Amino acid sequence: MTNEVLLQKILELSGGKENVAAAASCMTRLRLKVKDPDLVQEKELKETSGVLGLVANGIDVQVVVGPGKARKLMDICLGMGIPSELGGKGLSTNASWQENKEAVKAGQKGGGLKSSIRVISDIFIPMIPAIVAAGLCNGVANIISQGVDAQILGGSFWTLLITILKLFGGAFLGYFSIFTGVNAAKSFGATPALGGMIGSMSIMSQITDISKFFGLYNEQIPNSSTLISGKGGIIGVIIGVWVLSKVERWVRKHVPDVLDIMLTGFLSILITGTLFVLVLMPAAGFLSDGLVWVLSLLVNSANPVVSVLSGYIMSAVFLPLVLLGLHHGLVPIYAVQLEQMGGVSLFPVLAMAGAGQVGAAIAIYLKAKRCGNKRLKSVIIGALPSGFLGIGEPLIYGVTLPLGKPFITAGLGAGFGGAYVMLMHVRSIAWSPSGLLAIPIMSSPVNMLNYFLGLVIAYIAGFIITSLFIKEDEVAKA
Repeated sequence: MTNEVLLQKILELSGGKENVAAAASCMTRLRLKVKDPDLVQEKELKETSGVLGLVANGIDVQVVVGPGKARKLMDICLGMGIPSELGGKGLSTNASWQENKEAVKAGQKGGGLKSSIRVISDIFIPMIPAIVAAGLCNGVANIISQGVDAQILGGSFWTLLITILKLFGGAFLGYFSIFTGVNAAKSFGATPALGGMIGSMSIMSQITDISKFFGLYNEQIPNSSTLISGKGGIIGVIIGVWVLSKVERWVRKHVPDVLDIMLTGFLSILITGTLFVLVLMPAAGFLSDGLVWVLSLLVNSANPVVSVLSGYIMSAVFLPLVLLGLHHGLVPIYAVQLEQMGGVSLFPVLAMAGAGQVGAAIAIYLKAKRCGNKRLKSVIIGALPSGFLGIGEPLIYGVTLPLGKPFITAGLGAGFGGAYVMLMHVRSIAWSPSGLLAIPIMSSPVNMLNYFLGLVIAYIAGFIITSLFIKEDEVAKA
């Protein structure tokens, strides 16, 4: 089936092109914002050839089609005149106000938690390609640096290459708060450039000068200051931009139209910026410090029993979050760890979930080969390369979840890899798709080795547990 035919089928089962207000894509999903969720034929969509899975929540319809294909389908959508998402709320400049109103009302069907996670997803999903690119640039630079330090590599060329790669990586990660502010403004309905200003001011050196003026700076331990540059991280930025959206809306309502361009942005930043620096950053910093403290009890525990148990449990239960599309809500936690602890320990542990999928899929493949299920063999062969590279959704929606039991056994196997990685205190310097692709972003050669060993453990455990609990006749009927 060609991409054009597949998209036509997806649109048809989503209530027709006229029912789609906007579209977007992430690594493996075509994300549609529909006007009337009741017109979406979920059962038929799930059974469509080329569709690996479906996550539907109100006006949000996420069709899992696999890596690469999602972007191609999105390009076809744009060519058909379907607009890209606007503001993360299913609104489109090509739709009438009545249609946008219905989209907003339909979007209110989701619960508070799902709505919050959806907002976070709308902020961070567009940044995934940059997160991956920047993480790999820094990771490769880190590997070369280790070679230079060990005197395996020498010469000015390698020094220049390290500088260039760090430039590329730092161009995004060094200004992550600014990109977060821009995308948060789009999600909350504020002016994107003003959102970027909120993100930018959080990392500017003048924050420290202001902190000293109000006596909020700790000269002995600067990082313990109530207010300091970077305090609160991206959690503070997201909260600040949300406040900005409310303030900007209120200011625009009260400023005469003729003065809107001149005063609305100025007054909005003046009011929000003051609140942000003096109130929201310290409050968000307190929240971030508390979060780091809780995480430290789990991921940095000196007690090996605590490390093993927490690593196993977190890896084993991570797949349901992926299934519901809630895993993007963890990005702020990754960012807090990177800012506060200098490395991300949660990501390497959770990355083991995908490795458990791989092991389970290999076990199912061997059983499918023995019982002659050629269709399932073909699906697994097509999805395994992505699984090894850390993109697990094709395996989840195409293999383990439809069979039922393997979805559970894969998680149980992944837990063993997570327990090992947690026990070894593996850290990364960024986050990306997991699997083998994430090896370069581990913080040291020792961490790279232990991360790889964790993957191998999860592969083997997922394979063994699935082989024991999945019967050949179950695979034959799949």
